Amino acid sequence: MNAKSKGYTIIVVLMCAFALTIYGAYSPARKAQKQQIVCIKFKKGVENAAVEQHMNGFAGLKHEIPQIVGYTSGKTIRPNQAVSEYDVVHYLTFQTEADMHIFEQSAAYKEFIAQNKGVWENTLTVNADIRP
Repeated sequence: MNAKSKGYTIIVVLMCAFALTIYGAYSPARKAQKQQIVCIKFKKGVENAAVEQHMNGFAGLKHEIPQIVGYTSGKTIRPNQAVSEYDVVHYLTFQTEADMHIFEQSAAYKEFIAQNKGVWENTLTVNADIRP
């Protein structure tokens, strides 16, 4: 193989590597089709540490349960100092209803509920489609 051929081969290999890198960076992620919103009201007098433990524990489920496509959460915003029915909201997305059911039946989620339900006054779960 002469020097000119080797040069072209190196250029082609580098271009292929670059193309694969770009494809990997921009390939579409799993598309969420279903959403679940979990609202929690804590009992009066619950310490901030217990609320933070709850928030961190729920967030950790994303790493334990592969069916969860996306997860965000936050404390509710009370307009004009009004009393809110719920204190925190967890927003999860899934690809299918079956994935949502697997999440709800998972050992990790059941353990999370068992560890935290003692500080909950009320919960609300809403499942819905995601409109395109």
